[in-house]
Formats: sequence, structure tokens, C-alpha cells
Amino acid sequence: MNQELHYHSIEELVQAATQAGTTISHLVLHQQAAQLEQSVEEVFAQMEQTYQVMADCIEPGCDPNLRSTSGLTGGSAFLMRKASEENRTLTGSVLSGALYRALAVSELNAAMGRVVAAPTAGSCGILPGVLLTMEQEKGFARKDCVMALFTASAVGMVIATNASVAGAQGGCQAECGSAAAMAAAALVELAGGTPEMVSHAVAIALKNILGLVCDPVAGLVEIPCIKRNAAGAAGAFVAAELALAGIPSAIPADETIWAMKKVGDAMSSSLKETAEGGLAVTPTGLKLHQQVFGSSDPVSCSGCRGCHSGS
Repeated sequence: MNQELHYHSIEELVQAATQAGTTISHLVLHQQAAQLEQSVEEVFAQMEQTYQVMADCIEPGCDPNLRSTSGLTGGSAFLMRKASEENRTLTGSVLSGALYRALAVSELNAAMGRVVAAPTAGSCGILPGVLLTMEQEKGFARKDCVMALFTASAVGMVIATNASVAGAQGGCQAECGSAAAMAAAALVELAGGTPEMVSHAVAIALKNILGLVCDPVAGLVEIPCIKRNAAGAAGAFVAAELALAGIPSAIPADETIWAMKKVGDAMSSSLKETAEGGLAVTPTGLKLHQQVFGSSDPVSCSGCRGCHSGS
């Protein structure tokens, strides 16, 4: 396959896949193999290993005794999994399964157990949460879930090229928003949706999280980041369900990405990973900062900011 992809736009991906009569993931896999001068099998095996790393995070991430180094977080994935497995949830095993898996990956990351940048450490649980759930709860083949990662990665590259995936640059909309869009795209293709539906899912996921600030309490990738991973996983399912039902986004994906960049550029620096605004400077946020660092001054945690993006 000689299809040339430049990852300049979602529309480019959609047109290329539509014209070739195939999926976005198929195009990306073959293009990456050609670019890396490796076989398709070798490139797939590398992505399969990435998927396995994600899968390996779930059990340790659900340990009831897991705690982050700061002591601020841990144990949420265990509680969510328990509720899911005991059928005590409002939405059933698919959404609750995605929630606990997203929490597990995020909490393990915060505990320095394993860093999965997908696309960043701060948003690491969203993509694994939805794909591992599709495999475990819906019975999708692992091979197909791995292929969906190629679609997700293509969407991530387009966003990174035209906007940002870093909280320090664009707020949490750039981190959890990008991850939710990537996950929504993966879900749609996995469920048999068209490339055009993939595009609509990306736009809907980003629209629904547009403007979300990055305000880590104590400058750490824990509060509210971990719970935002659960919300991002849920948002990915919302976007995918709408797109698969044939509901289009009124604003195209590429224009939505452009809007996200503009919103990020206009966002105050206090709301972009500096821990100088939002939840970080609430009375409780400052108290937690003092609990961890012995100071209620959020600026004193500047040394911790670099750990957030993980990209």
C-alpha cells in the first residue's frame, strides 16, 4: 500500500480511508511500516506490546492498598471495580468497567508503578479504559483492539500537529480532551463505524470537554486528574454512541481542534498546569498542598509541574 499520510487533518485521514475502501487503522499501520522500513507484522507487534502494557496496569492499579507517593490518592479503582463486579452500578458493566480501568491506569501512574502516556501521563487511563473494556466486557478480539490503537494514534498526531496535547499549553482539554477524542475514534472504528463517523466522534468528544482547565492540586497528577480520566472514558463512549447512531457533529473535527487551540491560547496561565488557579487554590486544595509539601503556596511546587504531561 502506497497511501501517503501526513497527519495534517482528520479530513485527510477520512478521505484517504474512504477512497481506499478501508479503515483508518489499516492505512496508518501500512504507512508506519513503510516509514519505519519494517514489516506490517513488526509494527503491529510493537503496538500489541503497548496494548499489553496497558492491560498489565489493571490488576496492580486495582490493589485496595495502592497509594500514590503523596498519599493523596489510591483505592478508587478498587472501589469502582467492586461496585461493577457486584452489579451495584447505574450503567452496567461496560461503562463501570471503563471507569474502573481508567482509574486503575491513572492511579498506578500516580503511584509511580507504570507510566502510560496515551497521549500524556495526565490522561493515561482513558484510552486503555475504553479499549480493554471493549475486549473484556463486549468480547471484541484483541487484534481488533490493537488495530484501534492505530486509529487513536493518528487522531492524536493530528491534534498534536494542529493544537496541543499538553496541559501546560492548552489546559486539560488538551490532555483529557485529546485522549477522549482518540478513544472515541478507536471505539467507533472498533464497532464497525465508517471513517466519517470516526471524524464526528472526534469532534463531539472534543466539543464536550472544550475549555476544561488544568488545575492540579499541589501540582501533582492526581487531583482532579485521576477522576477526569474516568470522565474522559465516559465522554468517549458518549461521543462514539452518538456518532454510531448517525448523529453528526455540526462543527467538523478539524475546526473543533482549531477551536480547542484558540481556547487554550486564550486561557489564563493560572489555569494551565501551574496550580495557581481553579481547584488547586480552593481552601481544601491549599490544605492538601500544605499536607504534602509543608507549604500552602502553590507556586512552591514548580518542580512538580513537569511530571504532568508525560509526553
